[in-house]
Amino acid sequence: MSALHKSLRALAAVSWLPLTFCSAFQAHAARLSLKDCRLQSEIAGGGVAAQCAWLSVPENREQPSGKQVQLHVAVIRSLRTEPAGDPLFVLSGGPGQAASDFYISIAPALARVRRDRDIVIVDQRGTGRSNRLDCTFPDESDITFSDPQQLRELTRACLEKLPGDPRYYTTSVAVRDLDDVRAALGYQRLDLYGVSYGTRVAQHYMRRYPERVRVAILDGVVPPELPLGPDVALDAQAAIDRAFARCDSNADCKRAFPNISGTFATLRARVLEKPLPLSIPDPLSAELTTTQLGAAELSAAVRLLSYSDETVSTLPLLIHEAEIGQPQALAAQYLMIKRSLDTQIANGMHFAVVCSEDAPRWHERPVADSDLAKTYIGETFMQAMRSICEQWPRGPVDQDFGKPLQSSIPTLVLSGGNDPVTPSRYGEQIVAGLKNSKHLVLDGQGHGQIAVGCMPRVVAEFITAGTVKSLDDECLKTVAPAPFLLSRSAPAP
Repeated sequence: MSALHKSLRALAAVSWLPLTFCSAFQAHAARLSLKDCRLQSEIAGGGVAAQCAWLSVPENREQPSGKQVQLHVAVIRSLRTEPAGDPLFVLSGGPGQAASDFYISIAPALARVRRDRDIVIVDQRGTGRSNRLDCTFPDESDITFSDPQQLRELTRACLEKLPGDPRYYTTSVAVRDLDDVRAALGYQRLDLYGVSYGTRVAQHYMRRYPERVRVAILDGVVPPELPLGPDVALDAQAAIDRAFARCDSNADCKRAFPNISGTFATLRARVLEKPLPLSIPDPLSAELTTTQLGAAELSAAVRLLSYSDETVSTLPLLIHEAEIGQPQALAAQYLMIKRSLDTQIANGMHFAVVCSEDAPRWHERPVADSDLAKTYIGETFMQAMRSICEQWPRGPVDQDFGKPLQSSIPTLVLSGGNDPVTPSRYGEQIVAGLKNSKHLVLDGQGHGQIAVGCMPRVVAEFITAGTVKSLDDECLKTVAPAPFLLSRSAPAP
């Protein structure tokens, strides 16, 4: 999508604070006037107190006096009266998710970090309150999604309505925004936490501005050299296969749901041939809603429920119920997931990134449609992406953008052992170029590790120490995936 300690070494590291930080902040005060505000998120629920401002940057960096984009910046102040000089910048995923929405969902996990340093939230250009580029696209259940001509027409209509030129919303442009925010706030160096697509932004910032980054945390990492798209269906299938294998290896789960992978295949074949029409209470309003459970709805629900060990633990039960004639719960999951995605992801910004940075490289990693057809997602997803990116204008991408990152910045890489979108092998791939790094893989976990188990403490201690050496991660060895839900009343022991 997205979701944390200290030592005396941090005090030594900020001994320059009264001279450097204060004078720099005063020098840039005219550029950013922070005022008390409250970050709110309907998606995450709740809000946090902050100080907010707008920073004006050129939409086209080659035309500084041309159209400007207003970046929404929020600073969550440290609980210390004299915070560490290096704040934590939080970079969210998608691409297309607003960092302000994501931060609210993980704020408790960063509470230890906030004790000693500011946390800075920048809605990346094209997301949230930073000139959000959005328009409505059909989901996979809509017949338009599988009609290339109609999809191209919708893409052209979308481009005409966007409030900005999508060519200038790529990662290569966004990292320059990020450094402008750093400078405007007067910080000499910063710490980075990025999740999913946010790890791509973090790595490119580390490449462009290595002297500005003290430490980095990459959670659910995307290697720069990997064009995202072709492997999505394959990795999703591998994750659900591992989850079903775990069910089969557990006596209670196997007894309750014998041959769960076969049950899933039978259900998918049935709804692929003839979607099940349904009338169910809306998951939020309880009003009667007409929907269906077809192959696309099933795929969307299963894929997103696979992102977390807690939600994947419900899948055997939901699939079993659907196969025996009770598909309402699975259909309700689809409705909630669709609503969440429609709210969270700015489609225009999403395609601005994917069509400029990934689509031109898809030929480097060809995956046959016949191989995609063997997955539960199928080949429709990639076919639709190709149709959209055929129409989408491409923006600036730095020449070295897709090269493996070589860096000596202390970096903590986090992976879930059963991540359906950024598998742990991606983390293994990037640490080869990171001289001062450590890769932590959490058993059976999905996408995003920041809030799992004792990870909040481990991350906070890493940021404080500024090094992966002697990092105590023993507590993470007790992390295990959630037990499968065997009935509506309780999980397995």
